[in-house]
Amino acid sequence: MPSSTIRSISITVSDDDAASAAPTRRPRAVRRKAAARSLGQRAVRLVARWWPVLLLLPAVALLLFEASRLRGASSPGPAPPVSSLGRLDPTTHLVHGVREPCLKLLSPKSLANFVFPEGTRLDSVVNGITYKSDENDYDTYHSEANSTYLLQHAEATRFNLFTGFQTLAEREDSFKLNETVSVHCGFYSDNGGFKISEEDRRYMRACKIVVSTCAFGGGDDLYQPIGMTNSSIGRVCYVAFWDEVTRSTQEAEGKVIGDDGMIGRWRIIVVRSLPFVDQRLNGKIPKMLTHRLFPEARYSIWVDSKYQFRRDPIGVLEALLWRTNSTFAISEHGARSNIYDEGKAIVQKHKATPEEVEVQLTQYRQDGMPDTKRLHGLKALAEASVIVRELTPAPNHFMCAWFNEVGPCE
Repeated sequence: MPSSTIRSISITVSDDDAASAAPTRRPRAVRRKAAARSLGQRAVRLVARWWPVLLLLPAVALLLFEASRLRGASSPGPAPPVSSLGRLDPTTHLVHGVREPCLKLLSPKSLANFVFPEGTRLDSVVNGITYKSDENDYDTYHSEANSTYLLQHAEATRFNLFTGFQTLAEREDSFKLNETVSVHCGFYSDNGGFKISEEDRRYMRACKIVVSTCAFGGGDDLYQPIGMTNSSIGRVCYVAFWDEVTRSTQEAEGKVIGDDGMIGRWRIIVVRSLPFVDQRLNGKIPKMLTHRLFPEARYSIWVDSKYQFRRDPIGVLEALLWRTNSTFAISEHGARSNIYDEGKAIVQKHKATPEEVEVQLTQYRQDGMPDTKRLHGLKALAEASVIVRELTPAPNHFMCAWFNEVGPCE
């Protein structure tokens, strides 16, 4: 019994015993094998028939995945703005390893209660300034003996009836600091051009603080200023100087001057009879001669038309002038550090001929202008895309002298 029991449990039986003991198992195994072979053959036939589709499916799945991922990355919310216009992100720089705002403005509440200073407390050497004109220079420039010389001189230089015909001796005198100075400073003759309507002149005479820009010959788009506080809106004039070409260009783009002479916050002043063929020279008139265009203004901020003004004007004046008891602030050049490097760049950019640039640089060398790249710890070259100043005799004298130097290198 035990042996029989062991045999029944073990698989040490004869072939006959195995056949008689499990008559139904073998046919089932055969059927399973046959079914498996049939399925395998069908699978092979399906793969052989549809293999291009099977290869394409992973590629389609990958494309769908990438498309959904890109949609998720590009549109998690509202679409980003196409430009930075309207952003008031603070501009910062590193100071001893710490990032700080470039311009530390007072809070809107402090600006609302701010009292304008009476003026700078600097003891200026120049306390009075007069401007040369064809009226006070009549004997010098209207004599018959000089008429031919003046015409030839005007053709060979940029001098004309707007600038006056400054001689080298007058140039030297214009650099001298006296209590009262007399200089050429544009608007030399009533026939010199840069004509402004009387209505616009009345508006300009009423301005005490002015932010200005210009675009002549088509020029740049007009960017609306932002960032001003409510307290400064009624105290600051925003003035953009255009010519007829720019006016037509802007109107074609839908920027039409309103009946009040405004586009947004800008008062548009359309200038007629521009005195120069070169629009860059025409642009220097409102840029450098603000004090001549706004005779009653006390402070001015110039902004090149390629930029958008994004700060409160009174806050800028407080930070750059009043807080430091200064009368003048100007932006540094971003790429170069002295006038001689600038001259080379102007030639490389084909803004003037090498001969034109060399004439001006030679004069500066004779004047003793150094080629140093730093002056009092700052760059020795200004870009002047932003100019902030008090419109008093000393800064006005400086800007007149600078305007008279304007040429290929300015």
